Amino acid sequence: MANGGTWEATSLPVRPGLFINFRDAAIASIAGGTRGTVAVPIFTYTGGTAESGKFYTIETVSEGVELVGNANATPITRILQGGAKEALVYAVPAVGEGTATQQYANLRDAFSVQDFNVFVYPTTIDASEQTATKAWVESCREEGKHFIYVAGGDAASDADITAGNARSVLLKDPYIVNLVTGVVLADGTEVQSAEYTPFIAGLIAGTPINKSITYTEMPVANVTLRLKNSQVNTALISGSLVIIKDGNKVRIEQGVTTDSNAGERGKIRTTRAKQAVASDIPATARDSYIGKVDNNPNGQASLIGAIKGYLELMETDNVLMNPVVTLDPRYKSEGDKVFLAVAYTEVDSMERIFLTITV
Repeated sequence: MANGGTWEATSLPVRPGLFINFRDAAIASIAGGTRGTVAVPIFTYTGGTAESGKFYTIETVSEGVELVGNANATPITRILQGGAKEALVYAVPAVGEGTATQQYANLRDAFSVQDFNVFVYPTTIDASEQTATKAWVESCREEGKHFIYVAGGDAASDADITAGNARSVLLKDPYIVNLVTGVVLADGTEVQSAEYTPFIAGLIAGTPINKSITYTEMPVANVTLRLKNSQVNTALISGSLVIIKDGNKVRIEQGVTTDSNAGERGKIRTTRAKQAVASDIPATARDSYIGKVDNNPNGQASLIGAIKGYLELMETDNVLMNPVVTLDPRYKSEGDKVFLAVAYTEVDSMERIFLTITV
């Protein structure tokens, strides 16, 4: 697991590691490693081979069916159909009556020491667990663990866009995506948003970090609630992920997180890039630098050059622009401490095109 996280000049971490001060001005994007793992807890797995309290990595639909049983495999199937490389499945231990809250707390704690890129529940959870999960996402981020959480709602909230938008406001966070739209499958089956979130999680995990999920066409026939243009605008401003029916196509309106502020939407693409920075640079440092390189001008130059080269490669792949890596002049790099200043510009997708035509 990553030994990193945020740091403060007045309270430096004790453990050896490379710590990133997670400031918006100094973070853009970086790629490296596989980002296709979706974590999902499965509460019912009778009829399968799964054992209570164990984790399993599933790469095919047939493996998922064998693991949890055909009747319980839909979330895993949707994750893989969405495009994820794999599903990290946890067979949640059963609990006694009245201890569901502890069950959810325990499963989140279990996932805290696993590696994945997106987290999702298989079905609806109540508002208290939604807010508890938000707190968990924030806590993990502070510990140096970065992932996206995809939330959704039940049929009642899907039928009332104001309820879905209220959930987005409740879950406001750059690492959270809130689906507010239910869908209709080709056979006419209606699927509430919470039960379709595994597909969205798989789509996010499977999309390259230099690409957006905006306007992605969904493999469904319709949505459970069609929205007016004004309602779509309000939803986006609220930070809601909306699926719309557009002619013969059903598509994601815009790949946004719940981190909406004064009309500016947080973007899934740039969030995943920030998460890559916070994960990949420390991983590279652990592998090649921490405990292996002298903390002198030559060693510092080597570390700076490696990180800058990594960022420049990502610049070539249109993940970021204008990377700069230097020693941070505010602090003295000596002893076993090295302070770096990293700056670059995020690259977003072209999603709003404004034309002025003069004739």
